[in-house]
Amino acid sequence: MSMSHPIQRPLRTAVVFVLLTALVLPTGCSEKKPAEPAPAQASPRFKAVAFDYFVIFNANSVVPAVEKAFPGRGAEFTKAWRGKQFEYGFLRSIVNKHADFFKVTEDALVYTAQAMKLDLTPEKRASLMDAYLNLEPWPDAAESLRKLRAAGVRIITIANFSPKMLKANADHAKITDLFDELLSTEVNGTYKPDPKAYALGMEHLKLKKDEIVFAAFGGWDAYGAKSFGYTTYWVNRFHLPPEELDAKPDATSNDMAGLVKFVLGTP
Repeated sequence: MSMSHPIQRPLRTAVVFVLLTALVLPTGCSEKKPAEPAPAQASPRFKAVAFDYFVIFNANSVVPAVEKAFPGRGAEFTKAWRGKQFEYGFLRSIVNKHADFFKVTEDALVYTAQAMKLDLTPEKRASLMDAYLNLEPWPDAAESLRKLRAAGVRIITIANFSPKMLKANADHAKITDLFDELLSTEVNGTYKPDPKAYALGMEHLKLKKDEIVFAAFGGWDAYGAKSFGYTTYWVNRFHLPPEELDAKPDATSNDMAGLVKFVLGTP
């Protein structure tokens, strides 16, 4: 029977220890630390955003249709037409004679053509009215709405546009599913800046005033919403100067990126 040399015993013990250690610990590691928990996602500053529709849709996207109808007059006509739309809304609101905003838009169209001494044929009239049902969304609109929804923010409109105008444009842009509600001031027979128009947001969302941000396109609309008491963000798409009035929006930018950061409370 062979006998192990006494000096081999400590050597074998050391080899066994090394092998066992290698099985327990990966090469080059001491002890694996538990993974750090992911930082908690901060809650949005507000629960909902109520949009004027022109924050989302480019009001000037009717210019090509107008230019086709009245060559060389597209931009000028469009600006005058839009101004008359709002003016008729204001006048009807003051005298309490509400009408569907699509009808208001058509009345403004007819007046503008007459004022500019342009021949508004039935075909041109139909084509130009159709342009207000097929507005182009701003390039940043859909992605910004998705970011807000992903953060749990509810999204509605508070717009003078009629329900037909709201739905047709959202469907055309394929963004209808990004809204919790397409809310028209027509439901209570008002136009902005009537306080009762802005109050629709609280009524339909079932939220407090300070839980809602109103996103305005026009300076006058920002003034109306702020005067009502909403936290107001002015998306100043056309780079206009602020209105010289006694209430200012809480914040402003020329695109929706600033609005999203404001609502979510991100830098």
